[in-house]
Amino acid sequence: MSDALDDLEEMASAFATVPSLAEMPRRTLADKGIAGPTAAHVVEEVHTPLNLAYVTFTTGSSAFQNIVGVTFSEIEGRCAVARRVFDTVGATAGQRMLVTYPPLVNVFSREGLQRSGIDWFFLERSSREAFIVALCRQRPALVLGESSFIRASLEEASRLGLADRLPERLVVMVAGTPLDLDLLPVAERHGYAVHDLYGCQEFGWLTLDGVPLRDDVGLVASPAGAGWRELVCGGLPTADSFPYAESGHVCNPQGRIITYRRRRTHPEYEVLVRRTPHVAETVDRAARTILRIKGRVVKVPPGLVTGAAATELELVPSLPAAAGGSADGAAAPVRIVGPVATRLFDDLVQAQIDLQATAKTDPAWRKTR
Repeated sequence: MSDALDDLEEMASAFATVPSLAEMPRRTLADKGIAGPTAAHVVEEVHTPLNLAYVTFTTGSSAFQNIVGVTFSEIEGRCAVARRVFDTVGATAGQRMLVTYPPLVNVFSREGLQRSGIDWFFLERSSREAFIVALCRQRPALVLGESSFIRASLEEASRLGLADRLPERLVVMVAGTPLDLDLLPVAERHGYAVHDLYGCQEFGWLTLDGVPLRDDVGLVASPAGAGWRELVCGGLPTADSFPYAESGHVCNPQGRIITYRRRRTHPEYEVLVRRTPHVAETVDRAARTILRIKGRVVKVPPGLVTGAAATELELVPSLPAAAGGSADGAAAPVRIVGPVATRLFDDLVQAQIDLQATAKTDPAWRKTR
C-alpha cells in the first residue's frame, strides 16, 4: 500500500512539465558548428538561457575574453551577410572551407554557413604543421583564419618542398586580427586570392575588403583625427576606428574603410535612446541586459519619446576630445535615425519583446510559493 510520499514521487515523474537533467536539451560544439580544437580554451558545459541562440566569446587578443550572447532575432541578418560574403568571393554551394580557429564560425553562425551551402571543417590540431597537412590532404576551396598564421604556414610549406602539393586557386579569407600585408605577396606566388573580413562576435561580419556587408553599417567622426572614422553598426558604435581613404583597400580599390589599420576609439561614444516605437520599459530592459552582453552601454534618459515611427539614437562622446584630436567634429553628438540605420539595435529590442511574450514554466526558476 503506497503512502502519500510515494504517490507524490510517482506523480512528479509522470506528470512533470519541466525536464530532468537527462531530459534537458543540449547544444554541443557540433550543434554550434565549432567542434574543432583550439589551444586557447577548455570545453565546459554551461546552462545557456533559452532566449539565446548560442553563447560565444570575444577573441581576447589583448585582454580577457568576454562572454557574448547571440539572440535568435540576429540570425537572419547574419545569414544574409554570409550569403553576401560567399557571393563576393566567388564561392559556390558544395565547396569546402577550412577554418583554422573554430570560434570564427560563430561570427557567421552555423545556420548562415548551412544556408550558403558551404561545407566547413577544422584542423586536427591548432598548429602550422596540421594546417599544411590539411591543405595538402583535404584540398579545400576556401580558408578562413588569421593572416599571420596563414602566411607563416605557406612559407613553411615552401621551405619543406610541399608548395606543389598545396591546392590550386585557393580563396583565403583572413579575420580575427588585422590583415598581415606580408601575406599578399606570399599568396600571390601561389595564385591565391586574399580577402579581408572585419567584424566581431558581438555584431557579426561587418565589412569585406573595406566594403560594408550590412545596410546598417555607417561611419561617424572619430577622435583619432582627420581622415579617421569610427564604424557603427545598427546605431551601436564598435569602438574601432579606421582611416577612410578614397585610394581604396589593398584587396579592393572600391573599399574605402582601411580595416587593416584599425585603432581602438578613445574616448568612446555613449549611446542614448531618444525615440522608440516601443514602450520605455522594454527598451530599458534591453539596454540593461542584451546590450550589456554585447559590451555596449546604452542609456535610456528621461524624456524618451515612445510610439515613434522609428528608433532614434544619439551618440555622445563620453569624454571631451583629447588634445590633438579630431578637427572634423568628433566631439559633436551624432543622431542616427531608423529604421534602416538602427536595424541591429531594433533586432536586439525585438529579442526582449520575444522574451516577454514567452511564458516561464520552471517553478524553481520563477521562485513561486
